[in-house]
Amino acid sequence: MSKPDLSHLRAFMAVAECSSFRQAAKVLELSPSAISQAVRTLEARLEVPLLLRSTRSVALTQAGAQLLEELRPALSHLDDVLTAVSQSGGETRGHLKLNLPRNAATQLLSPLLSGFVKAHPGISLEITTQDGLVDIVREGHDAGVRFPEAVPRDMVAVPIGPRQRFAVVASSAFALTHGVPKQPGDLQQAPCVRLRFPSGVLYRWQFRRGKEAVDASVAGPLTVDDQRLALQGALDGLGWAYVYEAMATPHLLEGRLVQALVDWCPAEPGFQLYYPSRSQVSPALRALIDWVLAQGPQVHSERYDDKLVAESP
Repeated sequence: MSKPDLSHLRAFMAVAECSSFRQAAKVLELSPSAISQAVRTLEARLEVPLLLRSTRSVALTQAGAQLLEELRPALSHLDDVLTAVSQSGGETRGHLKLNLPRNAATQLLSPLLSGFVKAHPGISLEITTQDGLVDIVREGHDAGVRFPEAVPRDMVAVPIGPRQRFAVVASSAFALTHGVPKQPGDLQQAPCVRLRFPSGVLYRWQFRRGKEAVDASVAGPLTVDDQRLALQGALDGLGWAYVYEAMATPHLLEGRLVQALVDWCPAEPGFQLYYPSRSQVSPALRALIDWVLAQGPQVHSERYDDKLVAESP
C-alpha cells in the first residue's frame, strides 16, 4: 500500500462532511472531477472502498467512517501547526468566510467588520449574504450570523452587536388618513406592507408587552422580500411596515414616518456569531471572536427617544 497524498485526504474529508462531491468541490474550490479522481486514487492506495456512491447520495463505508473519525482531529492539528508556523512573525493570517443575512451585513460591516479588517491586515474576510437559513459547514463558511433562535443547537455562539428592536411605521400622511393602530389586532383592518421569507412563508409580525405575546397576520397591497423595500413602501404611503427601528430612525426624526405600537415592540436579543466547534477554531476566526467580544454589545447602536435601537436581519 502506497501512502496517500494529503490533498486526497482533504478531498475525502470534504466529500464525507458535505455528503456531496459537488459541494465538496465548492468548499475546496476545485472541480467535481478533480475531487472524484482524488477520492478514487485514495481508495486505490488504501485498497479499500471509503464511500458508497449512487446517482442521488454519497454515504460512508465502515472503513470510510473509521478514517473520517481519525482524520478530523489529525488534519485540524496539522492546520493549527502550519498556521502557527506561518504566523511566527506575530501577525495573524488567514481567510475567513462569513454567512450573514443582508441587513445584518449592512449593520455589522461598519464599523465592526470593517474595523476588524483594518486591525488585522493579514486576514482577508469574505462575506456572503443570504436571508434564508443555510448549513454553513456544507456551504464552506467558517462562521455565520443569525438571531439566537435560528442558530443550530450543535453550534458554538457568541453575541455580536446590540439588542434588536422592531418598529411599526407608516408615512405621516397615511397615518392621518387611516389612523394609528392602538393594539396589534387593529392591524387586521389596516393596509400593510408584508414580508415574505426566502422559504416562501409570509412573516407574521411579532409583538410582546409584558407576559402577553401576539403574532399578527397582516394584509396589504405590497409584499416584498427585503426590509429596505418594506421601508420604502411605508415612505411611499402604501401602508404600515414592520421594520428594524434603526433603519426607520432617520425618517422618524425628520417626520417622514410615524411609529405605532411602541410599547408592543421591546428590544430583543441581537445577532449571534456561530461556528461549528471550539476545537476547530482557526487563528483567524479566533481573532474575529476576540475582536467581537472586545467591542462589547453596544457596537453600532444609537439612541432614539431614550430607547436602544439597532438594525437587525
